[in-house]
Amino acid sequence: MKLTDFSYELPKELIAQHPAEPRDHARLMLYDKKTGAVEHKHFYDLADELQAGDVLVFNDSKVIPARLYGKRVPTGGKVEVLLLTPVGEDRWEVLVKPGKKALPGTTIEFPGGLQAEVLDRTDFGGRVVHFTYDGVFDDIIDQIGEMPLPPYIHEKMEDPDEYQTVYARERGSAAAPTAGLHFTDELLQKIRDKGVEEVFVTLHVGLGTFRPVEEENIEDHQMHSEFYSITPEAADAINRAKAEGRRIIAVGTTSIRTLESAGTTGTLKAGSGWTNIFIYPGFTFHIVDALVTNFHLPESTLLMLISALSTREQILHAYDIAVREKYRFFSFGDAMFIH
Repeated sequence: MKLTDFSYELPKELIAQHPAEPRDHARLMLYDKKTGAVEHKHFYDLADELQAGDVLVFNDSKVIPARLYGKRVPTGGKVEVLLLTPVGEDRWEVLVKPGKKALPGTTIEFPGGLQAEVLDRTDFGGRVVHFTYDGVFDDIIDQIGEMPLPPYIHEKMEDPDEYQTVYARERGSAAAPTAGLHFTDELLQKIRDKGVEEVFVTLHVGLGTFRPVEEENIEDHQMHSEFYSITPEAADAINRAKAEGRRIIAVGTTSIRTLESAGTTGTLKAGSGWTNIFIYPGFTFHIVDALVTNFHLPESTLLMLISALSTREQILHAYDIAVREKYRFFSFGDAMFIH
């Protein structure tokens, strides 16, 4: 399967620069994965599409202000560092710009008394750095860091909470699990009142989610590992629902990747670990029946994942309809319910 098989034409003006206000007033495309039938609704209509007994699975990871600006010592050259994944005590995998001068042994100074020494290169073009500081690392990051908005969002975000789900609680993501951005507390209560069960899992969004595919043969692409965690209570709730024939509906591609990483036998296993699962057409789903998701970048692993739920041809046809109907795309854009 070729990378260009997942390409489509997207006018730049359809790339959303800010979320809908209120959040749940984004548009919602209902997509029947068996027939390809499409309906047009709003996100606040989602409760009407759910049934008592359905299980909605949310990723409760919280975005940290992961973009840091510093200077190389002793030259004073400006450096941008994006925190990706903690890999040991005060050690992180990061992306550095400009990377060519961030050689092992380089020291970078940040405001707030924070320093980082570059220890090593990584196989994805990043760096491993060791931080030194006085105080609490999370507090320093909260003071000096910026929310790591994707590069296609050019407008400045006034309220950092716009890039945070209302149910976020586990710090650790370098990007938001954006399908969840559409939910409001009021909509969640309406869904609960319908008899829908909520389950929370955690996957800290890092490079694996948004790293571009560079190989023309997509099977050659290697996903970067991301950390996930599933509590025994969450696993029990999902396994019970599966045994009773109830629908498991993932909110976002990160929730799907978490569930399918830990559910390869058809039974979800509690625990935590690292996943580099890559889902593309031909994949057999063991846990997930349906998905709430945004509209994704051309040639991205996320577009490949949702194509695996249906077919590549049908998903691209739905995307053609979304373009024609002027849906808003990407992180702050509109949503699909693939059922």
